[in-house]
Amino acid sequence: MYLMDDNKQDLMRTIQLKFPRLSKGQKLIAEYILKHYDKAAFMTAAKLGVSVGVSESTVVRFANELGFSGYPKLQKSLQELIKNKLTTVQRIELSNDLVSEETALKGVLKSDMENIRATLEKINHKTFEDVVNSIFAAKKIYIIGLRSASALSEFLGFYLHLILDNVHVVGYGVSDIFEQIINVSEDDLVIGIGFPRYAARTIESLSYAKSRGAKVVAITDSLLSPLAARADHTLIAQSNMASFVDSLVAPLSVINALIISVGLREKEKISTTFANLENIWEEYQVYSYKETE
Repeated sequence: MYLMDDNKQDLMRTIQLKFPRLSKGQKLIAEYILKHYDKAAFMTAAKLGVSVGVSESTVVRFANELGFSGYPKLQKSLQELIKNKLTTVQRIELSNDLVSEETALKGVLKSDMENIRATLEKINHKTFEDVVNSIFAAKKIYIIGLRSASALSEFLGFYLHLILDNVHVVGYGVSDIFEQIINVSEDDLVIGIGFPRYAARTIESLSYAKSRGAKVVAITDSLLSPLAARADHTLIAQSNMASFVDSLVAPLSVINALIISVGLREKEKISTTFANLENIWEEYQVYSYKETE
């Protein structure tokens, strides 16, 4: 099985080397993948077969010929290869091919369900506990997730701030990103959140934090992610979505689990905090408690 940190050339080179020994039908598949690997990565074996003009079983045998245990393994390798290279325009083109307007609701929900299922299988429970322990051991906690990941970093920061008093969400604003983390030290924890296409500033920030001796946690989609390469602990959350919209459902579930785990250790403090907050919310009408007439 091929890992995508070996990069595109290795997989494509393998196909080229195997090409002379492939059957006529398998050669058609190989030619299609070499030219259109970005589209092939999101096709089922049946759809790839139809596109090329061969049977589904021929596609499966082609994957086996390359050394994969089945077509899903080849497809996953193709997806790993391209997911950080697809432009938004290419994502839109793929989503037009894969999800019609009529099937968008069902297709997206099913994809998100699969992302959560895959995340549950992949996530390392000991790593999760280590991350929770790191949160409590830190003098200061910096959370950084930019662009589409900013929704996740703000969410994590909002709830952790209600439980702990040493949380700072790093984001675009008056100050530059580096100005906000300039004093990070070996006593601190930096949580970086990022998914394809990875924000360059998040990666650079984790590198800086690492150089300062801080503990780094990454919440990302793969151990091959550039965030994971800079982290002491990595929580994997699947975010596959052949669309211009990033699927953040599984990452949000992992973040929810983190918040709840931290909260369970601070039950008494949370009870007091929320009791005070409820009084404030009611006094200042933060929430609507009555139906309008």
